[in-house]
Amino acid sequence: MSDHESYELLGFDNVLLPVGDLAEAVAFYQRAGFGITARLDEAGIAVLRVGPETPGLLLRVEDALGHRPPPWASPRVWLEVPDAKAAARALSAAGVTPLDAPVSVATGWTVEIADPWGNVIGFTDYRKRPELARS
Repeated sequence: MSDHESYELLGFDNVLLPVGDLAEAVAFYQRAGFGITARLDEAGIAVLRVGPETPGLLLRVEDALGHRPPPWASPRVWLEVPDAKAAARALSAAGVTPLDAPVSVATGWTVEIADPWGNVIGFTDYRKRPELARS
């Protein structure tokens, strides 16, 4: 038995994304199809809805954070969608340009976008492995 206290990981709370301007970030993510669960301008935060779950993507204003291209060595958040190719078309139609054409991955297809501050969000499906998809 270890002297260290153990704990159990229960799931995600929120994923925090640094942004330079809350209003601009909220407008970008709404164009990308996200709903807003909560917005506290005085605190510089907004929470984006991700499916029926309470946790979401939390936008947090970081002072002096300017626009920047996506840093390829940075973390990425991928979210499940029913059809990544359809998501790419919908994103483009809404004025949110995907970083590249949808790419084939082991489970299906993925398309990524980057917000003006370089946060990369992927939309991935399980079309090749439907048994792993959310129902």
